[in-house]
Amino acid sequence: MSGVRQKAGSSAKSAAGLADQGDAFRARPVIESDLAAITALDKVNTGKAKPKYWRSLYERYRTPGRPRFFLVGESGGVFAGFIIGEVRAWEFGSPPCGWVFAIGVVPEQRVQNVGSRLFDELCRQFKQAGVDKIRTMLARQDNLVMSFFRSQGMMAGPFIELEKSLD
Repeated sequence: MSGVRQKAGSSAKSAAGLADQGDAFRARPVIESDLAAITALDKVNTGKAKPKYWRSLYERYRTPGRPRFFLVGESGGVFAGFIIGEVRAWEFGSPPCGWVFAIGVVPEQRVQNVGSRLFDELCRQFKQAGVDKIRTMLARQDNLVMSFFRSQGMMAGPFIELEKSLD
């Protein structure tokens, strides 16, 4: 697990306007040196290492364009988790809203409000981008993540996901 709990690099300075809770926690934009910790945490949470996937997200989210947010949480200067979201608009008639599509917290940090603080910062940035609603999608059996989002005030929305196997 040592690959997950990395000391933040010297270039990981806090950006203006990001959440600062007055303690050792801070949220900041992702930097390239965070990718190893993010990949390691994702492997802990999913059982699969996906370094190319995380590299591609990093490249896409650091490119200017529509409002996209890839945030890292640090506790005492040590990587504690991440959250990713973006503003999406007019898919299936939905007005612009914020979408959370990835969140991960180092297991030992889960009771330290890391996820809540990252979620709050993402919501703040979504509001600043002009949206007033946030959505996500998750697997039905993912009780941990479902419980987290419910604890943040999220509930079932107006859309139903449908899928078909292409085998």
